[in-house]
Amino acid sequence: MARRPLTIFLIFSIIAFLTLSSQVSANSGKVLVFKVSGTISMAHSEALIDALDVARREGYSAVVLMLSTPGGSLDSTLRMITAIENSPVPVIGYVYPPGTTAWSAGTYILMATHVAAMAPHTIIGSCQPIAYSPLGSQPINDTKILNALISVMATQAKAHGRNETLAIRFITENVNVNDEEAHAQGVIEFRAETLEVLLNTIHGLEVKTAIGAVKLNTKGATVTDYTFRIRDSVINVVSDPTISSLLFLIGIFALIYGLSAPGHGGEILGAAAILLALIGMGFDINIVSLIMMAAGAILLIYELATPGFGVFGFSGIILLTIGALFIIPFSPEKWAISGEWYAAFTYSIVAATIVIAGIFLFIIIKILQVRRRPPVIGRMWGDILTSTEDAPPNEVAFIIYRGECWQAKCSKGLKKGKKYKIVGKDGPVLILEEIEEAS
Repeated sequence: MARRPLTIFLIFSIIAFLTLSSQVSANSGKVLVFKVSGTISMAHSEALIDALDVARREGYSAVVLMLSTPGGSLDSTLRMITAIENSPVPVIGYVYPPGTTAWSAGTYILMATHVAAMAPHTIIGSCQPIAYSPLGSQPINDTKILNALISVMATQAKAHGRNETLAIRFITENVNVNDEEAHAQGVIEFRAETLEVLLNTIHGLEVKTAIGAVKLNTKGATVTDYTFRIRDSVINVVSDPTISSLLFLIGIFALIYGLSAPGHGGEILGAAAILLALIGMGFDINIVSLIMMAAGAILLIYELATPGFGVFGFSGIILLTIGALFIIPFSPEKWAISGEWYAAFTYSIVAATIVIAGIFLFIIIKILQVRRRPPVIGRMWGDILTSTEDAPPNEVAFIIYRGECWQAKCSKGLKKGKKYKIVGKDGPVLILEEIEEAS
């Protein structure tokens, strides 16, 4: 009888533990992390739309946009902003990791999120539209373009109660601020060293989404990283302007190689590289640049048909380089990206063009040198050799010629130690003629 109270106590303890565990599990939220790194492209906008749909269907408490970007496509950025505005799931913008930036298009996206936060030593801003030039990019002050961008930035800042004046200065004055200044001046709500700290800090905060007010349930939340679909991953890589421009260059040089040395697969490689580049560019290319690159390719092909390498070859490489720098139309209406990125892009393309051109030209020139070399077989006629064995007339035997073992025959037969002259070749068999020795 004494054991009965103990048994009842244990049963109630187990039931209480299971109930408490289920309540904790039910109360803990789920957070989906979507990383925006590198140049913002159409792949990011497509993937974000999918991520927000996944978060809605699977009951996530929030989606965290981890921003680390120099900016990117303005069309893609506006699509991402629209997706955030229409999302029933709260979206938290977080510039992370420490020391990174969310320049230009990244700042536009941060202003559109329901909660904006930055890690230590991060920077936002540099939103003034840029006129790209390899000789030096310059901010532009076209009121038509500026007013359109200011309207987007100011609307998002106002909708989330942020400092409109500073948000507008990101565009009109190309202002940059770090995390401390952004927080002090009211363009972000929180500063957090890690994602865990941020999620614990914003727990219980009420935000206004497309379906109304939603209270954030993020403390101790289960964090899941969104994985890009294979299609989006490929497009994300080739959509980077540097990658797509290099792919176009490689494609051009591969086609030159294929035309100069058919049968080695250069045509296939060139076509594939150019197609990937066009997909990455969204088939939006600068026609003048395309003409320049075609002219450069023609000059290189012409130069390779001549004995040396001179003015036509160097002119072709210069045209290909300039064409690659402008092949993507970096107009301010289509790209919101920092001047620093433009400078890095220019250096990368110029350096890569020189390296790629050097590699392909070395390969092509070596192939052409081999093709222009006189036939080896034609120089065998008249050479003298000594038979190493006996053989009847017109019967094939093995002899040593230039240190190699060859098949050979003679109409009068072969005698060991006797000298013969090569007079012809029948497939792999050398035709020999007996040399009459003076008595």
